[in-house]
Amino acid sequence: MSERVPATQAAPAASVRVQRRRRGLLRTYLTPKQAIPRPTVITLGIGSFVVILAVWSLASASIKNALFAPSPARVWSSWVDMIQHFNFLSDVGWSTFRIVAGFLIAAVMAVPLGLLMGSFEIVRSFFQPPISFIRYMPASAFIPLLILLIGLDENEKLIIIWIGVFFQLVLMVMNIAQRVPDEMLNVAYTLGASRLKVFYKVFLPATFPEVVDALRITMGWAWTYLIVAEIVSAERGIGSFILISERFLRSDRIIAAIITIGILGLITDTIFSLIHRWAFPYVEKVHA
Repeated sequence: MSERVPATQAAPAASVRVQRRRRGLLRTYLTPKQAIPRPTVITLGIGSFVVILAVWSLASASIKNALFAPSPARVWSSWVDMIQHFNFLSDVGWSTFRIVAGFLIAAVMAVPLGLLMGSFEIVRSFFQPPISFIRYMPASAFIPLLILLIGLDENEKLIIIWIGVFFQLVLMVMNIAQRVPDEMLNVAYTLGASRLKVFYKVFLPATFPEVVDALRITMGWAWTYLIVAEIVSAERGIGSFILISERFLRSDRIIAAIITIGILGLITDTIFSLIHRWAFPYVEKVHA
């Protein structure tokens, strides 16, 4: 017959196991920069939106004024009505075209210049002072001037996006290039690599992962400048739709349009994340 463990001994053993489990959970979830399980990440992400909807619903129910605090259900109904009867998808298409075109123009110009500024002191000394000066000028302040110079056509919106993105992105890329360790390049030179090969095989792979992150961040800024430009001077687009809704005191449509911008932002953010994961598999991921 097997011996039974006395209850007085089993209880401390169970308590020790519980304490070890708690310490393990603390190390997993409360240690800085420690990766947590992917299912937990997804659950927390969904839970945050659930909390926002719950707080929004409670606030709407307590205020009881559809003008100032429309409920989530009312905003959803308005969003469907906007698509069916107000051609809202056309406005979304116009804004998407402007944001993509303006952002691509800024990125194509900013990334090479930023890499050159971060690599060569002579280039940085010439370009950094004016760029650092102009980047503090709000892009929205240029809207009246651009309307006077080129009118209300599409070029005005694209230039506003370019102003808002280009100068910030150049300096971000420059800082990324400057952070590439000199030892990494010197090792390649020591092994006999040419300057051109070091640039393509060492320098660019070391900078591009962070450059993609910089592009993802500045894309969010681009949406801000676009909506401001559309509110001021556009007949079509999400910003123009928001302005028209404000004139008719339709806060539900305004919120629906703002949420649409957030959804589009999440889509672009996901695209950048997929590009980063596909193009740079050698970069250490935060989550396993």
